[in-house]
Amino acid sequence: MKKIILILVLLIFVMPVQAFELDWSADEEIRKNYQPSKLEQEVLPGLPSILKEDVPSANTQTVPKTNANTQSTSSTSTIPKTVNPPKTTIETDYSGGGRVRTMKDDSFTAIKIKKGTKFRVQSKTNVADWNTAGARMTFVSTAPVTQRYVSIPVGTTFKGVIVDSHQPNGFGNGGLLKLKADNVIINGAQRPVNAKVIRANDKKIFFNNIKGKRGYCCGVGKVVDKGQNFYDKSRQMSKNWSNNPIGSILSPIPTIVGGVGYTVNLVASPITALWSKGDHISLPAGTNYVIKLRENAYIY
Repeated sequence: MKKIILILVLLIFVMPVQAFELDWSADEEIRKNYQPSKLEQEVLPGLPSILKEDVPSANTQTVPKTNANTQSTSSTSTIPKTVNPPKTTIETDYSGGGRVRTMKDDSFTAIKIKKGTKFRVQSKTNVADWNTAGARMTFVSTAPVTQRYVSIPVGTTFKGVIVDSHQPNGFGNGGLLKLKADNVIINGAQRPVNAKVIRANDKKIFFNNIKGKRGYCCGVGKVVDKGQNFYDKSRQMSKNWSNNPIGSILSPIPTIVGGVGYTVNLVASPITALWSKGDHISLPAGTNYVIKLRENAYIY
């Protein structure tokens, strides 16, 4: 009985050792016949390229990458921008007999006078439709104008110019004057403005055109009046002829001729009046005007 038990114990300890040896022998057989390393390279799929790039080699040191776009953006954003202040050019004008500074460029310190502001002014220059375009004139304000941050006092000088002009011409047109204020002098500095005339001699001006009285209707009336005068004379002649027996026979003839002449003048008057001319326009010094800004003006 003891011998049987001893044999069983030996078998229990010997069997795992034999299985272990059999496992190693099987592994050796696989390595000899199938070459597992070669099998892995040919059968198994390769690693992705991203993983290959990310896997550091033994002799390679990892260097952190910097983004070029981020670097350029950060470097650009840190550079302070230089803003050049607006330049103001000052010129001196002696043409009017005095020293006047002309400020050409607007500055950020300038005070704005709003577009549409009206000024009551009085002319110091005689102007008429025989003046040529480009002739200069002077206005002086007769009433103060107050806006935010600025007040334009009485006596402020405005410089003007004749933009266009012509004398009376055909079709009954009268003379024309087109005026414009282009500068204002405040505190000895001359600043540009753009103002049109909306009133002259207390009369409303349309389209900035100061017009002489039109002559077309007057031309029509003059032609009709000539026909009327001719007819009146012919009737008087018929009356005179009727005082004697022989003339009484011929007395209707002058009246008939006068009537025909009146009718011809009446019909032809709208056509003949086309060659008539209107009146001249003349505005002496001391004429009152109202000027209105077309654009914002800037002063100091």
